[in-house]
Amino acid sequence: MTNSNNLLVNVNGFCAPQERSLNTKSENNNEKEKLPVAIIGAGPVGLAAAAHLVSRGQTFILLESGSQVGANILTWGHIRLFSPWRYNVDKVAKSLLEQNNWTHPELEKLPTGKEIVEQYLEPLSNLSEFQPYIQLNTKVVSIGKKDTDKMKTLNRENIPFIIHTESNGTYKTFEARAVIDATGTWGNPNPATSSGVWLNEEKSLHEQVFYGIPNILEKEKKRYANKRVAVVGGGHSAINALLDLAKLKETYDKTEIIWIMRRKRVEDAYGGEEKDALAARGELGSRIHSLVDEQKIKVVTPFRIQEVRKTQEGIMIKGHKDNEESILNGIEEIIVNAGSRPDLTILGEVRIAIDSATESVEALAPLIDPNIHSCGTVRPHGEKELRQPEKDLYIVGAKSYGRAPTFLMATGYEQVRSIVAYLSGDVESAEKVELDLPETGVCSVNFNEKKSGCDNSTSCN
Repeated sequence: MTNSNNLLVNVNGFCAPQERSLNTKSENNNEKEKLPVAIIGAGPVGLAAAAHLVSRGQTFILLESGSQVGANILTWGHIRLFSPWRYNVDKVAKSLLEQNNWTHPELEKLPTGKEIVEQYLEPLSNLSEFQPYIQLNTKVVSIGKKDTDKMKTLNRENIPFIIHTESNGTYKTFEARAVIDATGTWGNPNPATSSGVWLNEEKSLHEQVFYGIPNILEKEKKRYANKRVAVVGGGHSAINALLDLAKLKETYDKTEIIWIMRRKRVEDAYGGEEKDALAARGELGSRIHSLVDEQKIKVVTPFRIQEVRKTQEGIMIKGHKDNEESILNGIEEIIVNAGSRPDLTILGEVRIAIDSATESVEALAPLIDPNIHSCGTVRPHGEKELRQPEKDLYIVGAKSYGRAPTFLMATGYEQVRSIVAYLSGDVESAEKVELDLPETGVCSVNFNEKKSGCDNSTSCN
């Protein structure tokens, strides 16, 4: 009997706070709606989100870990995109810029990453509607709900987001009514190992392994000249590095180039060549084809890397070739282009739905599976597909695609257009998603003199 009474008291005591919360629900919601929308990441998609918020009279804050907008893009600023300017500028951002006497670059010209930043992102961020609300050198440490952990459900959707940041050793918090995570995947690469697992031996080689697209012909010339260099990867980023190494070899003839990939045949990496609908991408395949035929590049395929380790002879790469153990010794430098993955650590205290295989937004996974879709065959999608279990939280841009290599900037622009429409109360516009892309999709290219190399657009956007 005593136990029953205690249970009754406990249950009543538990229920009382719920009643009080219901009484203040409207008040809390009104307070939350006065807060800005927080955008994380000042790349093309993050700034496009800001442009759409400005156009709809919505307040925002934009938090960027780098020292300037487009900081990640500048790390591959020497790369020229496959996609012309017409696909790289958000329509609303363009309208805001033109109201301030901005001239759109030539529509069919292929910009470099540096040109994207200097001719588009910087002018956009410098507009008076943007400048006061951009916080540079501000790294987001965590996103959560104010005074509420992940486990608490009661009245959760009416509680503001709390964003914890760090800037030069100083910690600060921001409150927001909604969060748009546009931090991308650049700077969070996959390892060289075919298993996708980061091993300590590979981590210890950070001074001799470059993940991404090094500026081989300029800033990094001394690093690779006359060295035995292995390039890991079978996509456009790897080919871009190979082409630059081949160019370097013309001056430094002791440079040795080894191309390691998992593909069964090297021919599979050449693409359509002269049949490609995008001429620059086709030229890429033709150039690498010629270099392999001329034996200027040694191809090791199919090769599945199990281990990367430092030895007395240099770097040893151990793996399986044709189902037999194989070892490459004496490597001096490695360039790894095995794709990237999203960093989800800042989202640890909010409720998200992530696909277990692609690490993309869960609802996107069947739409973007690279085994089925190329970048030109992913259908348009918007707020509905991108919404998370945590109300008013969205993961957009390359990060929304997780590990899938099919993302394009134009896709990200349509994502944030739809999301901002929804957050502004325009449900009809949010539900109407459209995307105008060429059938083949678009990728990226690097020109050295009159020749072209290439990088996968998913790595860069």
